Amino acid sequence: MHRPPNHPPLSTRLSGVRSSPVRDLLALTQERDVISLAGGLPAPELFDVEGLRAAYDRALSGPGARRNLQYAATEGDVRLRELVAARLTRRGLPTAADDLLVTTGSQQALTLLTTALLDPGAVVAVEEPSYLAALQAFSLAGARVVGVGSDEEGVLPEAVEEVFETHRPAVLYLVPNFANPTGRTLAADRRARVAELAAEHGVWVVEDDPYGELRYAGEPLAPVAAQPAGAAVIHLGSFSKVGAPGLRLGWARLPRAVRPAVVVAKQAADLQTSTVDQAAAAEYLAATDLDAHVARVVAAYAPRRDALLEALAAELPAGSTWSRPDGGMFTWVELPAGVDAASRLPVALEHGVAFVPGEAFFAGIPNRSTLRLSFTTHAPDVLAEGVRRLGGALRA
Repeated sequence: MHRPPNHPPLSTRLSGVRSSPVRDLLALTQERDVISLAGGLPAPELFDVEGLRAAYDRALSGPGARRNLQYAATEGDVRLRELVAARLTRRGLPTAADDLLVTTGSQQALTLLTTALLDPGAVVAVEEPSYLAALQAFSLAGARVVGVGSDEEGVLPEAVEEVFETHRPAVLYLVPNFANPTGRTLAADRRARVAELAAEHGVWVVEDDPYGELRYAGEPLAPVAAQPAGAAVIHLGSFSKVGAPGLRLGWARLPRAVRPAVVVAKQAADLQTSTVDQAAAAEYLAATDLDAHVARVVAAYAPRRDALLEALAAELPAGSTWSRPDGGMFTWVELPAGVDAASRLPVALEHGVAFVPGEAFFAGIPNRSTLRLSFTTHAPDVLAEGVRRLGGALRA
């Protein structure tokens, strides 16, 4: 009789960390004829394939080619950091190359910060609801995650102050521009007040900004890190939304007090981010008008957002509400009270459409009537058809 092997036990650290429904749905919808409004995927037809191919060719040509295939400094390619620093400075956040650590996507930056800033049992405050992969990272680190109340203009300063005084968190995590999952933008006056409160209470602020350049309406707002009281704000950025997510390149703008610890954490994690990918990204930024490329992306995404919002108004059940984001990739839907979005997902998949139930984005008690939709991957007519299928599933 065959007996299963008696494997040694696994670590218990992952026992409380939920699998990402976004990643699970990504695998599922690739195997079926489904219009996915679930994953926050950039539109692949907008990737600058030719420009990136040429950049890799330059990185692997000439006297620097062999150097670009060698080990390199943990902090990252100096030329790339200089180019990113210049871009951040032009966007209103004065930055020097030495302020930056290049990471393997901004998600790695989050993981490194959990190592550098959090002991097991430490408290992390997050806007409620919040970015799912950040919740996973904090949970894996053994942190206790506390939600902060918010409205259509982001976290409420009075709620931030209450959480700071009651729970004494080590970190406040925010996505201030077109937040994932809600699409909300933190108002200018609240940015200044949040920075002040963090300085008063000795709390690190992690400002995650992967979507900030994808603005379709309104004027850009100064980052939280650029506020007068923003000395303890760590600013994260990424090439994933303005370049290509497959590059897996991001960065962390680190205050001097935390920089050595995060560098050591990265050395322990992976020594360094891919040398050749960094070199190619530097070649690309040096040769490309990235502002013009971003403008093309924004010009494509804006009508997709509009098409989704128009379809929601026509197809969702009476009593539904949704956010109207000024940028980014997502809108947040709340169905009429009593409708459990997760229970409708299997029906939606049968109708040929996918969404992400909102319950996974909550640190505390979830609002089960919510769901997240992404509008960047598909053309307007496909989005309209996807929402038509969604409406049918909700009525079924």
